Amino acid sequence: RKVTINRPLHEVYEYLRFIRNQDQWSKWNRLDPEMKKTYTGEDGKIGFRSAWESDHKQVGVGQQTITALEENAAVYIKLEFLKPFKSESDSYLKTEKVDDTTTDVYWGFTGEMNPPMNVTLLFMNMDKRVGADFEEGLLKLKEVLEQSS
Repeated sequence: RKVTINRPLHEVYEYLRFIRNQDQWSKWNRLDPEMKKTYTGEDGKIGFRSAWESDHKQVGVGQQTITALEENAAVYIKLEFLKPFKSESDSYLKTEKVDDTTTDVYWGFTGEMNPPMNVTLLFMNMDKRVGADFEEGLLKLKEVLEQSS
């Protein structure tokens, strides 16, 4: 999924590399403002971990860890979901300069699920399942960053 943001590349990347900023734009963070969160490490750096616990069925329990950073280009995150089902995904937020004041942001993931959920994937299109959530998050990201100008 992609969104075009009217902000310079370095500003968009600097905002995205801090996981705590997701509280302002990610749908899942907004679904349960009361979720319990814990943090390990220094935000915006490789190895930073954000863990969450929620009773909301769409949020559940899990953690995300920054696994790699490419300056002004990409943030790579490992997602580990523990409840309501176990799965792991590798997520990315990539940035691409359009011009001096405009940046494209791409948000996507790849991942695997353990049995029995992996069988369910045979009959379910994950893009259809979470694509709209990614779109909603990217539009909120655009709104947040463009209002900060």
